[in-house]
Amino acid sequence: MALILRESDVQDLIEMADVIASVEDAMRELGDGDAENEPRRRLFPPGGLLNVMFASYPGGKCTGLKAYTVADGHVRFLVVIFGVDGSLQALIEADFMGAYRTGAATAIAVKALGLPGSATVALIGTGWQAATQALALSHVLEISELRVFSRNEDRRAAFAEEQHEQLGIITVDAPSAEAAVRGADIVVTVTTSHTPVIQADWVEPHALVAAIGSNYRNRAELPIELVERAQTVVVDQLGAAQLESGDLIQAAEAGKFDWDQAVELGSVVAGRWERPERPGITLFESHGIALWDLAAGSAVLAAARRRGGYEEIDFLT
Repeated sequence: MALILRESDVQDLIEMADVIASVEDAMRELGDGDAENEPRRRLFPPGGLLNVMFASYPGGKCTGLKAYTVADGHVRFLVVIFGVDGSLQALIEADFMGAYRTGAATAIAVKALGLPGSATVALIGTGWQAATQALALSHVLEISELRVFSRNEDRRAAFAEEQHEQLGIITVDAPSAEAAVRGADIVVTVTTSHTPVIQADWVEPHALVAAIGSNYRNRAELPIELVERAQTVVVDQLGAAQLESGDLIQAAEAGKFDWDQAVELGSVVAGRWERPERPGITLFESHGIALWDLAAGSAVLAAARRRGGYEEIDFLT
């Protein structure tokens, strides 16, 4: 019997610590060559957008896909999980879960790259995904100060207060992106901007910059100069980045970045990356891969099986 888990079920079941552990395990498998992941594919039917991405996660004993549509201002996410025997295990409504797995990936990158246990974090963007970035980071390091910036002053102030209350950390409602970024150890950009939201000379020479929002080749949250300055460039998957990382694609087209410089997060997690002797700027380009959805989905599904009482369907047996 397959489970049907709706957004309210996912919100009831999901735990960030579980998602981080599952996504980290999946990325280690990808780095070791055991898990598989296919980059996102997009179709543009009249009036909308269809996205499909799929993966295999042996450690979670599952394979599956995420499909989502964009039409009339609505985005609808569905994760389909099959067992290794091909049986349907779950249909999961996956907007909330997607935000969790994206936050988890940033936390895993910070952990794997060996950043210090205490850090000042700058968060550019205050939407749905920004909150789970802060939550995930709080699981892998001590956030000494969280600085938040977005163009909407009221939303920015409210978001800073929310993070203070929920995470119990010092938060700063930054008056500008520059004020947020200068002096920060970790900078996270999580916007839908088509143009850079920070400048290269604001970024500290030891900082990690995680760019979350630029998953179209015509979008760039980061300036080319910052990509050029980065000592290490980490991508969630090289094939996916070459299709949709606007930050890196535009830098490569300008002759300021070579794809041979990129290292995959799975390789870092699996211990196949050699740390530079001198610290420098590290760039993590995060665009989201299906393996993260399977990993998060397997954690939610396991929690649902343990707790019981969720809707089941006899389908594709």
